[in-house]
Amino acid sequence: MGKITGFLEFDRKVEAYSPVEERVKNYKEFTLPLKEKELKEQGARCMDCGIPFCHSGCPLGNLIPDFNDAVYRGKWVKAAEILHATNNFPEFTGRLCPAPCEEACVLGINEDPVSIENIEKNIVETAFKKGWVVAKPPVNRTGKKVAVVGSGPAGLAAAQQLNRAGHLVTVFERDEKPGGLLRYGIPDFKLEKHIIDRRLKILEEEGIEFKCGIHVGVAIKADSLRKDFDAVILSGGATVRRPLSIEGAELKGVVQAMDFLAQNNRRVDGIKNLGEEIKATDKHVIVIGGGDTGSDCIGTSFRHGAKSVTNFEIMPMAPEGRPENQPWPFWPMRLRTSSSHKEGAERIFSISTKKFIGDASGNLTGLVTSEVEWVTVPGQRPQLKEVEGTEKEWKCELALLALGFTGSETTIADQLGLQIDARTNIQATENDYKTNVPGVFVAGDQRRGQSLIVWAISEGRQAAHHVDKYLMGDSALPLKGDGDLPRI
Repeated sequence: MGKITGFLEFDRKVEAYSPVEERVKNYKEFTLPLKEKELKEQGARCMDCGIPFCHSGCPLGNLIPDFNDAVYRGKWVKAAEILHATNNFPEFTGRLCPAPCEEACVLGINEDPVSIENIEKNIVETAFKKGWVVAKPPVNRTGKKVAVVGSGPAGLAAAQQLNRAGHLVTVFERDEKPGGLLRYGIPDFKLEKHIIDRRLKILEEEGIEFKCGIHVGVAIKADSLRKDFDAVILSGGATVRRPLSIEGAELKGVVQAMDFLAQNNRRVDGIKNLGEEIKATDKHVIVIGGGDTGSDCIGTSFRHGAKSVTNFEIMPMAPEGRPENQPWPFWPMRLRTSSSHKEGAERIFSISTKKFIGDASGNLTGLVTSEVEWVTVPGQRPQLKEVEGTEKEWKCELALLALGFTGSETTIADQLGLQIDARTNIQATENDYKTNVPGVFVAGDQRRGQSLIVWAISEGRQAAHHVDKYLMGDSALPLKGDGDLPRI
């Protein structure tokens, strides 16, 4: 695999970024692609390690050494076929995945790991540029009808796999366009929406039907799908936002992060009727929450022209290197600095917001915090403790709550009589994605809770296999790591 001595000859290299002062002027993607020679050198770093732990690090079981080798040898068509064999949408994961495969890379034990994600992105972009990614409708149809509720990555993956098996697939989406969180949660500077649209065009050409603006459970009852379709897959997101129930939370200017991001994505898309405007322009912005959603709020706020952007994280600052108690090849909780952080945000760790402050008109003007520490008690979970004498007031006209999600909405589950757990995840048997209602399956965030895009695609693919088996008695659709017939 690769060049025998490649990992000794070439250093890790990934795409550079456009200068901050340029990229914050618009919502375009701002990475600067590597040259083909450089990409081949990065593929050459894959070190023929014997046991490719990157396979287990990837929830999709991507055949990483194989496509790395193909890139090194300049066999781009083969690389694209290998990549698409296990991943329906590498153009999404190549931009948005945190790359657990790289943390599991054997080279990463004592060197910088292979730049797998960047290689993946360039493979699929080359395939699209060369016209290799084309619609391939199934030769035969089974006559079976499947409804997929939710058009995020889990739903789209399930839909494409089931369509390949010859079933008639209809995808229901409550928003005006398909894509779910990809379209309305991820800023365009990380994923321009024409990237989604070009893939959707292929899915439609393959025979998948999309019905948007239909809220299943509200516009139509969920049980009507059971009557009209032979099987139903529920693949909605974990959309119930975690609140911050403190004094002043009702003030104008205290906003859930996803409301802020979704409105801005619609604004960039040219939609005019957005309701009450949420903008960071000329404001002191504080983003509460240190994850990817918080990072997206930071980058968007800078593009609005915020006066300042500060990021609060209740957890202590993680180490830059791999912690000793999280050895390779496990995913390490290390400090991760995004491109948005590098645009000028101040990051504050071990801090808790105590209350919001407003003026007589109910507008947010500031907030009060205190420093915190996590106290370890033997036999118990770590406990949060406020550090006395550290109370501080901050000027703030826009506070964005990026605190994650507590689970999924339960309207559909209630209408169908589905079993749910304490986190409102729909319960399904682990080995076949079946709910307690015959013919109803669940995949993605609605089954496992808030998770990564790569897990969503994997869930959709796995669920599709089991739906196909339920409908036909057996299935040739692949499970994780099995690969699929070469098709791009």
